[in-house]
Amino acid sequence: MIRTVSVLTVSALALSACSGDPGGPSAGTTSPGTAAVTPTTSLSSGTSSVEPTPKPSSTTSPGASCVDGLLRSMSPAQRAGQLVMVGLDASMSAESLDTMIKDHHIGNMFFIGGWRTTSRVKSTSDHVQAQANSSSPKSVGFLIAADQEGGQVQQLKGDGFSALPSALRQGTMSSADRAAVARTIVRELKAVGVNVDLAPVADTVPPANPRSNEPIGRWGRQYGNNPAKAGSAVAEVVRTMQAGGLQSTLKHFPGLGRITGNTDFTADGIVDDQTSADDEYLRPFRDGIAAGAPFVMVSSAYYSRMDAENQAIYSPKIIDGVLRRQLGFGGVVMSDDLNAVAVRDLPAGERVVKMVRAGGDVALTGLASAAPLMARALTAEAAKDPVFRAKLNASVKRVLMAKTAMGLTSCSGRE
Repeated sequence: MIRTVSVLTVSALALSACSGDPGGPSAGTTSPGTAAVTPTTSLSSGTSSVEPTPKPSSTTSPGASCVDGLLRSMSPAQRAGQLVMVGLDASMSAESLDTMIKDHHIGNMFFIGGWRTTSRVKSTSDHVQAQANSSSPKSVGFLIAADQEGGQVQQLKGDGFSALPSALRQGTMSSADRAAVARTIVRELKAVGVNVDLAPVADTVPPANPRSNEPIGRWGRQYGNNPAKAGSAVAEVVRTMQAGGLQSTLKHFPGLGRITGNTDFTADGIVDDQTSADDEYLRPFRDGIAAGAPFVMVSSAYYSRMDAENQAIYSPKIIDGVLRRQLGFGGVVMSDDLNAVAVRDLPAGERVVKMVRAGGDVALTGLASAAPLMARALTAEAAKDPVFRAKLNASVKRVLMAKTAMGLTSCSGRE
């Protein structure tokens, strides 16, 4: 999960679809801080369904041949940069990433640290988007993301941003009211140039003692404590976001509901020895994929019944096996914060190489200074290892296909 900046401790690593702000946990798992801001925009005001069978994305999607040509036109460094998403902290200026983007071709950004006011967020999004590197000969735009779940996890607050109810509260709402919340998120994020929400949370926390689950249950980030009910809510949120033109991100696959530790801050209590490849707790992810979610964030916890050796973000069994083959997900796989305590035993470059080798696509880093290290490591590994180079190219193509569908490449709109 992405780290959040708490009121008492300012962390340089606030990120992964858990980055938090002074008000609480971030995209990943974080601790809350300040109270919610009074809404400036009003929010307008289930039963489980038959389990869907998602279909893998087609490799012959519209624009695929154009994307192949775009990929061939990119240098190795430009390709590597498409697989890094760097956090821009609220304490930094809009220009802080300019040199990094120019020199290392970083192609994606997300807001962390508790940004306030629509005017500042919009001007920053516009500035970053204008730095898109030329990808010979046309530019490729940025994925610009934020953790806007609701409740304690809301990166963008203040003037122009509504105070959103938590996912746990949203899970108790009628479908119409829940969709109204999602439409508010769509409207407010699109208005400030954010094109990806690092939400919804698809983790299910067992009902017995939810607050013992530090990353999710303690903060009410789950849509419910029943996977079928949570899955129905997750699917509704995904459909509403996608219909409104805001890209959704399911997190944190295969689920953080059964651990006690927060991977952002500890390597203890992060082993899930219950979740299996056919577990009912995967239901919200399955439902969200069937609803059209183009991004899935993978956690850095361990799941011993699926892979006894590797953390999920480093596990081919979990990413390629369960997520892609079994659940049929053909979109972009993001990491949770690759600067979290749970993964810090390896140098930054090794982390991102290990993630891509396992089948992951985009590495999130809340520590901006790690982004160049990651980009360089990807380029160097691809230069010496043909097998890894093929994996990297496949990841870049998935990112470019997603961006093309979003209107962010020169291939957008082409058949």
